Amino acid sequence: MNIRFYNARILTMEEQGGQLREIFLGEIWVKDDKISYVGKGAEEQGAGMPERPARWDREIDCKGNLLMPGFKDAHTHSGMTLLRSLADDMPLHDWLNKQIFPVEAKMTGEDIYELSRLAVLEYLTSGITAVFDMYLTPETIADAFDNMGMRCVQVAASQSASQTQERYVRLNGKSPLQSFMLGVHAEYTSSRELLEAIADLAHQYKAPVFTHLSETRQEVEECKQRHGMTPIAFLDSLGMFDYGGGGYHCVFVTPEEIAVMKEKGLYAVTNPGSNTKLASGIAPIGDFLKAGVRVAIGTDGPASNNCLDMFREMFLVTGLAKLREMDAAAVDAREVLKMATVNGSLAMGLPDTDVLAPGKAADMILIDLNQPNMRPLNNIVKNLVYSGSKQNVIMTMINGAILYEKGIFHTGTAPEEIYEKAEQIRRRLIG
Repeated sequence: MNIRFYNARILTMEEQGGQLREIFLGEIWVKDDKISYVGKGAEEQGAGMPERPARWDREIDCKGNLLMPGFKDAHTHSGMTLLRSLADDMPLHDWLNKQIFPVEAKMTGEDIYELSRLAVLEYLTSGITAVFDMYLTPETIADAFDNMGMRCVQVAASQSASQTQERYVRLNGKSPLQSFMLGVHAEYTSSRELLEAIADLAHQYKAPVFTHLSETRQEVEECKQRHGMTPIAFLDSLGMFDYGGGGYHCVFVTPEEIAVMKEKGLYAVTNPGSNTKLASGIAPIGDFLKAGVRVAIGTDGPASNNCLDMFREMFLVTGLAKLREMDAAAVDAREVLKMATVNGSLAMGLPDTDVLAPGKAADMILIDLNQPNMRPLNNIVKNLVYSGSKQNVIMTMINGAILYEKGIFHTGTAPEEIYEKAEQIRRRLIG
């Protein structure tokens, strides 16, 4: 489809001279799944503009609202929608072993397909256009996201290197919207043999590896007891990070480990909502930024968070960093917005979704600035991080298709059907 967005404020998230490009009034053209033009429209006629399509399938007056890249949820477990509010107010290890794992043992691939579709609806309402998912049945997860039109990168917690390799080969290229990365659930849930085999695969494919990493003090101390090293140091000693990758959470890391992360180009994927709710701790975001370690943001799953809301995560990233450092100037909102968009794209291996520019994927959102929480327009970027909310998301477009617009989903399935399927699964597995 040829779609023209006009009369829009545009935040491309591009950097010019080390600074975020200023928001400007203009228009964006979309041809099929790509952006074909970003600029000021009629003012630029004759200045290198592409030829206008013979006809527009849609022309959307943005009425001065904000077009920007979609958010990238760089760590989540979508199928855990079933477990939302089931096992709250418990320590992490009890939460996992006494509540979560027993229910998960009863879930089928078809269950996870339906529960992932429920998560997709929530992602769309939050302006999330791609997720980095880790859960139990990657094949049905890929089908769920693909059928909903949602972009998804998976990293599976497989229990064998052969299964990981088979999925890596088969799921990459399955669909333009789906891809797969190497990884393990965590050091503490993996045998040394498996960790070494995944490191071998990283070398074979020259590929990054992602895993849960240094989420709790207990995890770190038990790793030191097993291997005489902290988690990042141990996994790095196996060669796991020789081609990059990163860790989810990264709460309890040493200065030496931060140096390793910088050297190996690792991403720290912070999950402040989950870490706050489970009392895991506050990640050292300021230390990562000072050391040049790139940070992305994830919601974690809907059982540990419990919502899939990038606005809340952005506020918590900067708010908790300020509290940790007792410095109100710590972790600027502009840097947080970059984490939620550009850095998430790059961490997930999606360089075509990072900014709004010709030739990039048409993954973008429209933000309603005409609501009380966005006025006055002193600083739109800071409004997004400090006062923005899901209520401001007017539209979510992925791969050139508008999947959510003004409260209506366009994913091919009525939301009521998805809600009922989730309820049926809840009644059968939980009661």
